[in-house]
Amino acid sequence: MLFYDSALPAPNPRRVRIFLAEKHVRVPMAQISIPKAEHKAEPFLAVNPLGQTPALTFDDGRVLTESVAICRYFEILHPDPPMFGHGAHNIAEIDMWTRRIELRLMTPLSMVWLHTHPWTARIVQPQYTEFGESQRPRVLAAMAEFDRALAGRDWLDGERYTIADIVLLTTIDFAKFVGIAMPDDLEHLRAWHARASARPSAQA
Repeated sequence: MLFYDSALPAPNPRRVRIFLAEKHVRVPMAQISIPKAEHKAEPFLAVNPLGQTPALTFDDGRVLTESVAICRYFEILHPDPPMFGHGAHNIAEIDMWTRRIELRLMTPLSMVWLHTHPWTARIVQPQYTEFGESQRPRVLAAMAEFDRALAGRDWLDGERYTIADIVLLTTIDFAKFVGIAMPDDLEHLRAWHARASARPSAQA
């Protein structure tokens, strides 16, 4: 087994690193440099033709990609602590939060990243800068939605830190790298972010 990782600011491999740290699971890792565009070149394209990290390879040649799918694989192998929920309603609720983060926050953020950032200029041609900039208000609106959702609760799940919090943390931190910081008036989101960032796993 080998986990293909990319260092910060890449948010998706970081999701898996944090998840594994919460589970106290160690996996052999290989680094793929995004600044050097190693993810868009051989030999990594033979692992994932989409040219995206993370990827998890197995000794028999099988490959898993997509960060949440990789985390779910390790959740089944190492069920404690439960990071995807427990019971039908709770599992579905965590899936709901994770999906909202990916659709309402990560999707417009990705457009800002792809179409306005100098790091992506050499692999995204043409860049539609005006379109990318138009997505910034959507990112801020999504942050405000999660601020309201976190009012009166420590975590998205309420009392437990889950995969949904990991996805939100990595996305918020990536937004800061892209140039969209949390507004000062989002007190619930900022308090949540401080709690999530204080966990040892956040340094993974």
